[in-house]
Amino acid sequence: MTFQGWFLIIAFVAILLLLCKPMGQWLFALYEGRRTPLHRVLGPVESGFYRLSGIDPTEEQGWRRYAVHMLIFNAVLLLFTYAILRLQGVLPLNPLGYAGTSEHLAFNTAVSFTTNTNWQSYGGESTMSNLSQMLGLTIHNFLSAATGIALAFAMFRGFARRSAATIGNFWADMTRVTLYLLLPLCFAIAIFYIASGVPQTLAGSIDVKTLEGAKQTLALGPVASQEAIKMLGTNGGGFFNANSAHPFENPTAFTNLVQMLSIFAIGFGLTWTFGKAVGNQRQGWTILAAMVTIFLAGTAVVYWQEASGNPILHSLGVAGGNMEGKEVRFGIAASSLFSVVTTAASCGAVNAMHDSFTALGGMIPLLNIQLGEVVIGGVGAGIYGFLLFAILAVFVAGLMVGRTPEYVGKKIEAREVKLAVLAIAVLPLIILGFTAIASVTEAGLAGPLNKGPHGFSEILYAFTSAVGNNGSAFAGLTANTPFYNGLLGVAMWIGRFFIIVPMLAIAGGLAMKKYTPETAGSFPTTGPLWTGLLIGIVLIVGGLTFLPSLALGPIADHLAMINGQLF
Repeated sequence: MTFQGWFLIIAFVAILLLLCKPMGQWLFALYEGRRTPLHRVLGPVESGFYRLSGIDPTEEQGWRRYAVHMLIFNAVLLLFTYAILRLQGVLPLNPLGYAGTSEHLAFNTAVSFTTNTNWQSYGGESTMSNLSQMLGLTIHNFLSAATGIALAFAMFRGFARRSAATIGNFWADMTRVTLYLLLPLCFAIAIFYIASGVPQTLAGSIDVKTLEGAKQTLALGPVASQEAIKMLGTNGGGFFNANSAHPFENPTAFTNLVQMLSIFAIGFGLTWTFGKAVGNQRQGWTILAAMVTIFLAGTAVVYWQEASGNPILHSLGVAGGNMEGKEVRFGIAASSLFSVVTTAASCGAVNAMHDSFTALGGMIPLLNIQLGEVVIGGVGAGIYGFLLFAILAVFVAGLMVGRTPEYVGKKIEAREVKLAVLAIAVLPLIILGFTAIASVTEAGLAGPLNKGPHGFSEILYAFTSAVGNNGSAFAGLTANTPFYNGLLGVAMWIGRFFIIVPMLAIAGGLAMKKYTPETAGSFPTTGPLWTGLLIGIVLIVGGLTFLPSLALGPIADHLAMINGQLF
């Protein structure tokens, strides 16, 4: 570990803290439906969308109607993308003449991008046409991200409103987030990427001559525009198979920093927005403090392990940290930080191969996803997931002080606790269940390239990533098969929407409740004590469920490594 490495980590968090309030204020304006400086230009576009679709943005929706509209919208988008991928061979903007994808790959990819997972069982530059990349995939990068932020707004209204039967309008929330937040920011970020050397062209490839005089064909395409929303929307799906380790996606240390900041920027801002929405800014800062504490602890472990290196290589006289699977232009510190950022948020973009990390270094990205990706988390999904843990935490606190639990002025009763448990329990049930199936079937065991505990880790990571809607992988797993494409696709759908519906039910129930003023007997939900309780609940409820799988995978892998065994 070096001073420069720690300086990068501290500077990264400091920049995000500076961005937190401005981003939160902009998001709060969209949450309230207020005008922004961009309304002068984009306001007519927004109004045009409403007129064309016959939507009244002022018409409020109850939680059931909000949920149904959201589900139908995403189901239609899934079918749209499936059709594009299957018909790719006969559609335009296909300069390299790629055929349509197989049924199981089209299903997996369509579900993946619809659910904001962006898991890829394929190499982008060798499988997808420009049309498929732009219209089939990038459109989801915007709309799945906007869906997550809209759902966070709905959850905020549940806590903020009093005796209300509605939680907003899904179509209005989606449109405002897309028009006034995601599109403008992505336009600016894409220009920066282009200036930094990221390609943005409809050409499929270019022939170049190498230093040795040989001819090499380099894949090209509209990369910069996809890269911008890939990070800002915590999508993670790369234009190229190597993702952000590819120099055309992430050419410099500066673009690497901007990508990491993009992944966390909206998640940081939403904590400020929540505090503003419920009328108590300290609530937002407390949530952010808990998130950042867990994030920094995970970053320290990964950096320590990767900087310490591989003991097997040390025994052979090779000193230094673990550079396997890492880009020299980023190094160990930036690669370690990126791995924690992308798995703490449900992004899944990678600038190094997690499969090549040390055992305990690879355990933290895995654990980040298994905690529910609430440590900053995906855009929208992180904050509403964290609020589910907050409901459990205040319930536990209520048991300790002998009072009906309350959180930001709303009584937390049996209905809210049951729904929160239902939403949180989805992750362990599906991850462990599907991992078990893959670990004992012939089709599942054919996937890992490694045997022993590391091979198990590859399977476990795949289903953890799918259910957690992350998209990163221990890439030693061969996943482009009917078995894995099908089962992972189902896991991604369950991991996204089986959490969203109970969460919206909680929001609807809370909105109908009256405000309960805080009294001397109320358990305080700000300050160090509450922050510590939040951290404890996240780690216990989200983490202890997976101890058996961690012992069979990363921990067993670590013990094998320090004993000089390779799997």
